Amino acid sequence: MSGQSLTVVGSINEDITAVGERLPRPGETVSTSELLRTSGGKGANQAAAAARLGGRVRMIGARGDDEAGRRSVAALQHAGVDVTGVRVVDQVTGTALIVVDAAGENQIAIAAGANDQVIVDDSIDEAAAVLCQLEIPMQTIVDICSRANGFVAINAAPARPLPAAVIERCDLFIVNQEERAALPELARARTVAVTEGAAGAVLLRDDVEVARRSPPPTEVVSTVGAGDSFCAAIVLAMMSGYTDAEALEISCAVGAAAVASPCTQPAFNPLHHYLHGTAVAEPSSPATT
Repeated sequence: MSGQSLTVVGSINEDITAVGERLPRPGETVSTSELLRTSGGKGANQAAAAARLGGRVRMIGARGDDEAGRRSVAALQHAGVDVTGVRVVDQVTGTALIVVDAAGENQIAIAAGANDQVIVDDSIDEAAAVLCQLEIPMQTIVDICSRANGFVAINAAPARPLPAAVIERCDLFIVNQEERAALPELARARTVAVTEGAAGAVLLRDDVEVARRSPPPTEVVSTVGAGDSFCAAIVLAMMSGYTDAEALEISCAVGAAAVASPCTQPAFNPLHHYLHGTAVAEPSSPATT
């Protein structure tokens, strides 16, 4: 187990997922074979993954006073996440509308709901490590960067312009290729991990490549939560003292395990199991239809 302490500040959503043969084109309606309602949100997915990988995880977020919110918090508790930092607010729980095709590719639209009211509490000041994403207000990200004294990682997704103060303070940015292209300011960042889908991932320090790794072979079921699992893994790996190359290898293996599961919050083995080998993730609980 990594045993690392991590505070995740981020979104909590209910995912409504339609699974079919292919994704719709603009203006097109397609029939799907399956409809799933599961717990999601980039913040919640990352918190659940980090806890299942062996981290000691606290979640800061917001949910509505509704069944979706209660289910989402219960799922986090089931994963071993401390949810005392999740506030109940006067908006509905965030919702993600997802379509997944037979190859595991996806399209996602999000209604932020309660996620627009995510704020940080005093615990952020002394947190050993903080992981956040851009599905919450930018002002909250700025507050984290100005107050946190520990390691700060930002999954810059969905891509939005980043203030200079955030670029300068953040210890690690995590993006995919499209997000990196949309955020040229990341060239000034200290450390950036870029995921490249089936090709794996690369780590840049001061915009210079220092490590690159490919994922182990796997059968792709859904790519929806893979990036979130990668984020959790690389932060825990770096905090645990692994080298850059080892941290990438572990994170790519965790991401590969995630795409083999239909669940956005799958179960994982402890972090060290993903170094120099392959491992499998299983759904943490049955999806509801």
